[in-house]
Amino acid sequence: MDLAPVHQPDPKWATAVPDWEARIMARSSLVPELPLFDAVAEKALRVFKRLRVPDIFGQPTYGEACDAWTFDLVRAIFGSYDPELKRRMIREFFLLIPKKNGKSSIAAAIIVTAAILNERPEAELLLVAPTKTIAGIAFKQAKGIIALDAELTKLFQVQDHILQIKHRTMLAVIFIKAADSDVITGSKATYILIDETHVFAAKAKAAELFVEIRGSLASRPDGFLLQITTQSKKPPTGVFKAEIEKARDVRDGRLVLPLLALMYELPLAVSEKDGWKDPQNWARVNPNLGRSVDPSWLADELLAAERTGPEALALFASQHHNVQIGMAMLHDRWVGANFWEDTTDSSVTFESILARCEVVVAGIDGGGLDDLLGLTLIGRERESRRWLSWSKAWVNKPVLKLRQNIAPKLQELHQAGELVICETPGQDVADLVAIIEQVNEAGLLPASNAVGMDPEGIAEIFDALLQAGLTEQQMCAVSQGYKLNSAIKGAERKLYSGNLIHADQALMIWCVANAKTEQRGNAVIVTKAVSGSAKIDPVMALFNAVLLMAWSPVVTPLVSSPWDDPEFSIRKAG
Repeated sequence: MDLAPVHQPDPKWATAVPDWEARIMARSSLVPELPLFDAVAEKALRVFKRLRVPDIFGQPTYGEACDAWTFDLVRAIFGSYDPELKRRMIREFFLLIPKKNGKSSIAAAIIVTAAILNERPEAELLLVAPTKTIAGIAFKQAKGIIALDAELTKLFQVQDHILQIKHRTMLAVIFIKAADSDVITGSKATYILIDETHVFAAKAKAAELFVEIRGSLASRPDGFLLQITTQSKKPPTGVFKAEIEKARDVRDGRLVLPLLALMYELPLAVSEKDGWKDPQNWARVNPNLGRSVDPSWLADELLAAERTGPEALALFASQHHNVQIGMAMLHDRWVGANFWEDTTDSSVTFESILARCEVVVAGIDGGGLDDLLGLTLIGRERESRRWLSWSKAWVNKPVLKLRQNIAPKLQELHQAGELVICETPGQDVADLVAIIEQVNEAGLLPASNAVGMDPEGIAEIFDALLQAGLTEQQMCAVSQGYKLNSAIKGAERKLYSGNLIHADQALMIWCVANAKTEQRGNAVIVTKAVSGSAKIDPVMALFNAVLLMAWSPVVTPLVSSPWDDPEFSIRKAG
């Protein structure tokens, strides 16, 4: 049977912008040179510019209210449509732009423009928002645009009670749906606009939703998907992380897809040096500065955020300058987080710790049905005596329902092989014990204080380790709270000096970022109570292991009878 030929991307429609950093700094267009269908592009732009903005004094047209970057986006979206082939040469668009740059208003105007220009009978236009509140804002904006034009009022029927707008002649319908309440399955949408992609990261079924939405374009080559979002208020995760990384890969030329990414973010070298605080850089990532973005307001908000503290400053940077939040921008963070990413070593693995180390200790924490079970191994490397760390975690399925806000992250770590979602009760303990048993069989566990555990709820693990051949002397109850202060401080100093290096694991990047501290007298504590619902069990396991390794353990053979002692060997006796 002959197979249909695979459609290959036309190199003329390549959307990579490898010089985007120079373009951002020069405030040039982020849209590359494309062979747009000018007649279609210009018609769409005329329609878009004629629409009126309902929530600005004087209700100007979009042509009067918007800047050139918006017109570039509109021309690219609609000008990539081949009217003869009825095919859109660029199917997806990703706009990353800070708040207050007219994002929601532009989104509504684009979806209305698509409804006006649509040629497909009974087409569906879908605007998906993550919450009912955001969906309501989008509907109000689209409704307001139509109400300000007498011809559009005749052309469209607005149905407030179901958040729909219907084209009276083509019978096309604009659906405004909220992902947190509406069921979006079997979509047949031709034009799709997703508002605030970053908010979808906390939704357990967001990945399934995106698959469903994209599936509708398979039979509609004339359609498009447009995502408009700001940066996340937390380190990107879940579906948002996947979407923003794909967009960057296409923009940078590492991935070839019919996707155009307009991403208003400063080069990493600039943002890492707090270049986003410089007013000279504000217009580079806020293309509507002086229009919908007031520079004096930004200056006041920056001053207020600096006075409030690191958390407020990080939030301000992410939302108004698209600075991606990392561990170094978290409020009340564990100090060791400042050095964590710099002490990553991809050569550190479970296997390499067994091969390179002279002694290994283990820390264990968590394990409740609404919690993670965390394991961290620390080995002392031969000759260099550096500490090498590797971690793993397990979670029982009920947690995915009990903690839906982190379920996407847990699924992501499961796919990376760093976290196990247990299929059966007891699988977590059995897997953990098997790892420690392997270390013990390698002769690397010390004869005492080899495995450190939170004394709360360790009976099942304790018994399983005994059955695996460990002794009671090898297991140690590690007091938590302020008594763990020496381990917390010790880990910080080891990381700072480069004498504690660790495996390259997204699991620990996430958990370390979640670890927050509290001052109690002269002690600094990191606890689950302080860190809230965020998971830190593998980090607590790290501290337990640090405490044991700080006691300078050595591996000595256990002598259970005279025949095990070299002094009484048969050879010597002969």
